[in-house]
Amino acid sequence: MSNGTPLGDFLRARRETLKPHDVGLPEYGRRRVPGLRREEVALLAGVSSDYYIRLEQGRESSPSPQVLEAVAQALKLDAEAAGHLNRLCLTASQRPRDWGDADVSQQLVQLMDGWEHTPAFVVGPALDIMAGNSLATALHSGFDQFDNLARMVFVDPAGREFYQEWERAAHSCVAEIRAAYGHDPESARIADIVAELSSQSEEFAGMWRMHEVKSKSQEGKHLKHPQVGDLHIKFAAFTVNGAPHQQLVVYQAEPASPTAATFETLRAMATQPKQAQAAVPVADLAGDQ
Repeated sequence: MSNGTPLGDFLRARRETLKPHDVGLPEYGRRRVPGLRREEVALLAGVSSDYYIRLEQGRESSPSPQVLEAVAQALKLDAEAAGHLNRLCLTASQRPRDWGDADVSQQLVQLMDGWEHTPAFVVGPALDIMAGNSLATALHSGFDQFDNLARMVFVDPAGREFYQEWERAAHSCVAEIRAAYGHDPESARIADIVAELSSQSEEFAGMWRMHEVKSKSQEGKHLKHPQVGDLHIKFAAFTVNGAPHQQLVVYQAEPASPTAATFETLRAMATQPKQAQAAVPVADLAGDQ
């Protein structure tokens, strides 16, 4: 993934996003490096320049909690990014050994299958689709495969039509994988998907170098299905008890909204054989509701 260390790469990337005026420092003359200098971060964090340089170079792997808090404040990290910084300093023995190994439980699969009016699916650390109900599959039927959210956004041509706020979706995917990487920097699956997408998408590679960190939470999305058109949804993501590397993603529509009616159209399409779907116009399906 990089020639440096995870900690050093993260610190350098975040340092380069800040300007002196962002942290209350004067700026004189032409600067040879983007963002803050290492010496400036050290000054703001109250540590020696030599110590901070060792951090970025990977020669200081066990900083104290107090130093990490000071560095996080100097780099203006939010709570999630600060937590990521702390996780990057954990040793292998301090990390959960089975963080990414469990399959989706049968009880969770049955629960999702019972939500006939709500798309729901489970993603893993690398945004692989681990399980999903029929409405989630129907919602993503315009893609070649409903297999990995990041691959769908960056590689599948359908992604730019489906995600009406593509840039936002792209940054979110990368930041979510980066957050998962902080929990398990040795993950072979994360390494594989990052290598794959970096080789196929310059945009992914550039965003990955930014070291943005953000887990899935709650927000709205504007989607456009190739057959049923626009959908304005709200979604929530929940960590699965017993499998903290898994996230249950649930899409919802406002009651009695056009999107709710469109979900019903998708549900009808999902229950019909593919031959019947091709023969019946979408307008006829919607009229049957």
